[in-house]
Amino acid sequence: MKELLRTNDNVLLSYAAALLRDAGIAVVQLDTHTSILEGSIGAIPRRLMVPNDDHAAAAALIEQAMADVETAHVAARAATEVPE
Repeated sequence: MKELLRTNDNVLLSYAAALLRDAGIAVVQLDTHTSILEGSIGAIPRRLMVPNDDHAAAAALIEQAMADVETAHVAARAATEVPE
């Protein structure tokens, strides 16, 4: 297994895991229990792991998804801007 993502963002972890599972890539989340034990301060990031053979494809999938999200955010901001 190889680390793909390390973050405290539970939404990002869930989104990434769902994308990867939909693509048929096995996903394991590490440090979940340690993160829960430390409370809600978010000091211990969780890691998303994928098989070594799938790491390149998984990284490309996450990179494209993040680019798509950023594009959607830019479009949404532009659509809601009030002209001066």
